[in-house]
Amino acid sequence: MKATGVVRRIDDLGRVVIPKEIRKTLHIKEGAPLEIFTDKEGEIILKKYSPIGELSEFASGYAETLSKTTGHIACITDKDTVIAVSGGSKKEYLEQNLSEELEQLMEDKEIYTSSENNNVALPITKNDNKDKIYNSQVVYPIISDGDVIGSVVLLAKENTTKMTDVEKKVAQSAASFLGSQMEI
Repeated sequence: MKATGVVRRIDDLGRVVIPKEIRKTLHIKEGAPLEIFTDKEGEIILKKYSPIGELSEFASGYAETLSKTTGHIACITDKDTVIAVSGGSKKEYLEQNLSEELEQLMEDKEIYTSSENNNVALPITKNDNKDKIYNSQVVYPIISDGDVIGSVVLLAKENTTKMTDVEKKVAQSAASFLGSQMEI
């Protein structure tokens, strides 16, 4: 655990203010859910809550099915990190922070498709290797109760592969299914 040097008092309603600098660094927006943990030493740990993170084992299986069905790399993300990957390097993607471009795409509830091999690709993680760009991609937001909770990403393994309406429909179907699982 990393000390910040910030000390805050609890008010009469039991509230503590998380400093703006920390909220900005951790991308915690107003209204964002936080999960509260305690340990034996009396520490209280606040963690950003990821509703789709509860489905991580299920998401892993779903990503594997997507990859086998399409022949592409399949990633499933929550709003901050990649929670499941299949068909590609787990080290490269799994539990990596999402790129600002992907976060913005999800925030705007946009669907992204790069169907041409035109060297225009959306970086998936913050540390995407710029030399290895998957030119052909489909990104579909996972929406539950009107809120974006993650995304389904398909990346072509071959530079000559183009994404078609089939891949778009598969990503849409996966995102819709995962979103509906969170509403149950």
